[in-house]
Amino acid sequence: MALKMLNELLIEDPSPPLLLYQVSKTAQLDTLNYQSCFMQGVFAHFPEVLFIHRTYNPRGKVLYTFLVDGPRVQLEGHLARAVYFAIPAKEDAEGLAQMFQVFKKFNPAWERVCTILVDPHFLPLPTLAMEFPAAEVLLSAFHVCKFLQGKFYQLSLEQPMERALLTSLQNTMCSATAGNLRKLYTLLSTYIPPAQLPELHLHWLLNDRIWLAHRWRSRAESSRYFQGLEVTTRVLSQSFGTTPSVEKGVTALLRYMQQNSGDKASFSLGLSSLNHHAPSDVSPESPKVEQLVEAHIQHSLNAICTGPAAQLCLGELAVVQKSMHLIGSSSEKVNIQILEDTHRVQPQPPASCSCYFNQAFHLPCRHILAMLSARHQVLQPDMLPAQWPAGCATSLDDILGSKWSETLEKHLAVALLTEEVGQLLQHCSQEEFERRYSTLRELADSWIGPYEQVQL
Repeated sequence: MALKMLNELLIEDPSPPLLLYQVSKTAQLDTLNYQSCFMQGVFAHFPEVLFIHRTYNPRGKVLYTFLVDGPRVQLEGHLARAVYFAIPAKEDAEGLAQMFQVFKKFNPAWERVCTILVDPHFLPLPTLAMEFPAAEVLLSAFHVCKFLQGKFYQLSLEQPMERALLTSLQNTMCSATAGNLRKLYTLLSTYIPPAQLPELHLHWLLNDRIWLAHRWRSRAESSRYFQGLEVTTRVLSQSFGTTPSVEKGVTALLRYMQQNSGDKASFSLGLSSLNHHAPSDVSPESPKVEQLVEAHIQHSLNAICTGPAAQLCLGELAVVQKSMHLIGSSSEKVNIQILEDTHRVQPQPPASCSCYFNQAFHLPCRHILAMLSARHQVLQPDMLPAQWPAGCATSLDDILGSKWSETLEKHLAVALLTEEVGQLLQHCSQEEFERRYSTLRELADSWIGPYEQVQL
């Protein structure tokens, strides 16, 4: 089935892509090398900096995505910078050497690669150095940022401290000057327990070679760069990283590229023929998997919760449907990021989240629903506290009146105001910043007194 499915990709394509693969004795896809003519052309134009991202699926197979990077690359679209997909048989020296050699055979411009950006867990560096002897291999700023972000979550810090560190990390990544990196290094060295500091590899912050490959970007360009890679890695994770079937993962990824590419002809893969052999849950005549999952979640909410509770949760689900990102998970907790807000989800029943909605109403919030959607699961009765099963409350007023906390309401108002003021201070001129900061300083002193250490 895998052999027949992949052969379908070459049918009725005016510009057949490079597609090399190997099928195991169990008729499963063992190796894959894919590159469309459009992707090959992009790499030929921008070969100087190569960004490599790895995506693992539940079966243990890994998808290598090669993307072009650097100052000359100004491509729009979430996967517009992707120039090669590969799945090695094994992630050892032999398997990776074979993968890189296939890439070089069909891309003569590989000799012009000057820099290769990888993640901190990329171990086969000798193989990479041997296959690209003239290129400098560096950690990518994006992967270092994601590594530190994940470590902050694992440390289980107090929420204000965790939020402060994440904000400082974000600001530093958008303006990676030597001074800002040194400030972040000092901040982490001060507030992270000494026994846990080695896990963070803070010396990366002081390695100027890493940041020279990123520092040329302005603050706005850095923000767009990180946001673009967030979306790209999310698409790769949702397409390939959520299904044990390598064939279904590759199919989903190539279909996404076909549907979202600015140059549809360049990504024409003959998927109309492929769909005849694809499982029914991903055929074009049926709703997308995500839509089916969300419909099941809506049904479970209506079946399990009271009407008013379901109404509140469906409002949260509407936000999830517009924008969702699963950051990562550990054995006990799942970290969910939606838009700019990051919260910690406790999936064990009754499910809980650190966000305001869940803390106030003890109902499944957008982050819990995002976790269910990403896992293709539905709401279960034991995920609700005892007071919320169907038949308990009768109206929305009952819920709001019984659960609204004046303290939480004040906390939310202050948090929103603080966020707004912080955004204004970050994007104003230095002169305006000094004036506004002085005003805040005077206000804090008038309330609390100049002899108290007030942290602004």
